[in-house]
Amino acid sequence: MTQEPGAHKSDASIDQTRTSDEAAVTRSEEQAHIGTELTESGRVRVRKHVETYPVTEVVPRHVEHADTSERVDAVEGDSGEVETLEDGSISIPIFEEVLVVTKRLVVRERVIVRKRTVVDEYTLETELRREHVTVEGDIDTAENDGTDPNAGQESP
Repeated sequence: MTQEPGAHKSDASIDQTRTSDEAAVTRSEEQAHIGTELTESGRVRVRKHVETYPVTEVVPRHVEHADTSERVDAVEGDSGEVETLEDGSISIPIFEEVLVVTKRLVVRERVIVRKRTVVDEYTLETELRREHVTVEGDIDTAENDGTDPNAGQESP
């Protein structure tokens, strides 16, 4: 392959498929495709903690007492009724209130967390490359038959 005077082999690729009388140069340029991409810019962490505190409350309870000469433990299935025994004595059940504590979870408040999207403008500055081709010398091609005043000049 012959190289025309003034042509720069490193600046453009030359098409090898043409005959030795023809030369072709491919010109290319970069284009910018600018868009947006959603990226995480931070996080919100919501924590809750449980606080315990003591509660002291005085609760009245009733306990029956009786003066007796004999006490017998109650057995399972005791009716709790006053009974007259065979010897004529009366058996009276003694009751005791048992404290029952019930705890339940009560919703006190609800925390609402909302997120919002803010659209702002960003000025992007970058550099793009554009190749230019300059043809020098006495080149007479079918495209340059002398009628085009811009033929042989630098292309944009």
